[in-house]
Amino acid sequence: MTLLLQSAPLLLLVGLLLSGRAGPLPAVLAAIAVALPAAFVSLPGGISFPGFVLDEALRGAFLASQPIGVVVGGLLFHAAVEGRGGAAEARPATPRAIFTATLLMGVFMESVTGFAVGAVFALAALRSMGIGGAPAAALALLSLCLIPWGGLGPGTSLGAALVDVPAQEIAALTALPAAAWLMVLGPVCWRLCAAAGVPVSAAERLAQAGMLATMAAILVLGHRVLPFEILGILASGVPLLAALWRADPPRGAEGWDRAARAMGPYLLLTVALLAARAVPNPPAFRPYETLPAFPVTHVAVVLLAVAAGLLLLREHPARRSTAALKRALRPAAAMLLYVLLARLMAGSGATAALAQAAAGALGAAAPFAVPVLGLAGGMVTGSNVGSNAALMPVQNALGLAAGMPPLLAPAVHNFSGAAGAGVSFAVTAMICGLLADGTRPAAIWRLLLPSLAAVVLIGWATVALLR
Repeated sequence: MTLLLQSAPLLLLVGLLLSGRAGPLPAVLAAIAVALPAAFVSLPGGISFPGFVLDEALRGAFLASQPIGVVVGGLLFHAAVEGRGGAAEARPATPRAIFTATLLMGVFMESVTGFAVGAVFALAALRSMGIGGAPAAALALLSLCLIPWGGLGPGTSLGAALVDVPAQEIAALTALPAAAWLMVLGPVCWRLCAAAGVPVSAAERLAQAGMLATMAAILVLGHRVLPFEILGILASGVPLLAALWRADPPRGAEGWDRAARAMGPYLLLTVALLAARAVPNPPAFRPYETLPAFPVTHVAVVLLAVAAGLLLLREHPARRSTAALKRALRPAAAMLLYVLLARLMAGSGATAALAQAAAGALGAAAPFAVPVLGLAGGMVTGSNVGSNAALMPVQNALGLAAGMPPLLAPAVHNFSGAAGAGVSFAVTAMICGLLADGTRPAAIWRLLLPSLAAVVLIGWATVALLR
């Protein structure tokens, strides 16, 4: 009976979203209502339930303020660069432009900033090409394929700290299944392009596969000589520069000036973010010792500052800002509510109880539950930080009990949990909110089923080959 109550919020949420009978906001409100009794039966004795709910609501609001700030900053930044000749400038929908916007530029922006900003930028570029609906949303979500390295890897660092192993070693092992998944995403992208009415030629497929192979090689080999935090930036940035040069090589002073104006804001943002990350022990707001602090050098703060400066240099900055903030309302509300749901489930112990029950029921097949539980955990929590915080210790204990090598379960969880976070209820709801065209999560997930199946299969193969 307890397990049924604990699983009810997730079953209801998934059922409503997949059925298409409720949008992201009504679905999560219903799930939160059901999560209250699930949390009540999951709480250890001696804890006041009203006090728990209030505390988790405040913790959820604090956690949500960080990704919400990043989304708002990303939309303001987009408003500042729109029409400058950057990634969001109107252009024809071609296979090369779609690939560059999603699996290159989107991945690069996600690696620099984290918090699903890569999908926001990719979606803006796709909409400027006239691509909308579920294909645009699914393509945009492909940009979240390197989440373990997104925002310079805070989720990977947190997970490593929770299981007391070096983050560099977990990241290096995570890179193996992540590299294999990158190669699978090429065919997924081509299928989505076809769904959007833009078929991809054999020659272009070969070129794109070559760029994905380059990304995968940098990701796998780079951990031997470079800090893991910068590998996502390097893996996506090198082929991105090559693709931009291939698409429109600067010719003459005018060409170089146009390239500088197009890339200038992105280079400025990158430098500002890296400089902020280099500040040792910045002042930070930390109301909860067990949650990540909100430093003055946070991605959201830097994004907002750079966006504000760029907006002041454009015509009609107030009008641009107001339009961006209006677009942020729906995804911000969705993010807040989904984080609250995740906190109620994880904070009460319901999420961990479900994971342990599922693993126990599998017996000898328990090691192969790691990627499945990781994918589910990422979809529920909505972030690599949340997924690792909620389930990394459980997955590590499961792996050790099953006789897996010490790093294997944490690395596979880091990979599959991050993949789940990229298509999570919260992130998908945010993308639907940005589209604002009636697209429902179920339609997006149907298009992404091959990539989600690949996460599980690659996770199983990793476990089978390395255990």
